[in-house]
Amino acid sequence: MSEVDDLVAKIMSELNGNGGTATKTPTTDTASSEPNLTAKDFPLFRKHPDLVKAPSGKQLKTITFQDIVDGKVDSKELRIAPSTLRMQGKISAGAGRSQIQNNFQRAAELTGVPDDRLLEMYGALRPFRSSKQDLLDIADELVNKYNAPICSNWFKEAATNYEKHQKLKGDN
Repeated sequence: MSEVDDLVAKIMSELNGNGGTATKTPTTDTASSEPNLTAKDFPLFRKHPDLVKAPSGKQLKTITFQDIVDGKVDSKELRIAPSTLRMQGKISAGAGRSQIQNNFQRAAELTGVPDDRLLEMYGALRPFRSSKQDLLDIADELVNKYNAPICSNWFKEAATNYEKHQKLKGDN
């Protein structure tokens, strides 16, 4: 097992043991207008194609390949919408897969973060790349600029755990 794998395993062990905030499901759903879904609603697009929409709100079933070729549909419309990710999370929860639901919730939050910034944030999580304050600043950015509290908590916990395990910038 590599040093990074070992660190991740230790952090996950601690989170699972102490109820870390990064693995908790938020108590309120930001999209209350979304239907209650269960495992019976999987696969979502086949069972409820009217619910799956592009980021602009256009129903995905109305987008054709010809629309794309003709430039009538922007490539950004082909990205997954946060509402779709949250609905997939509800389906996962209905199937007893709460960890997958958490992954969908984090992904839904991250759809609002520009790709280049997201890659920078992931790079900052590599051991010895960031100071504790760097990680806390990213946590603050995630919650205040992108309304991503779950992901923000991951960075806060990373800051604490990296400090504890001496994985911050300058510790090597």
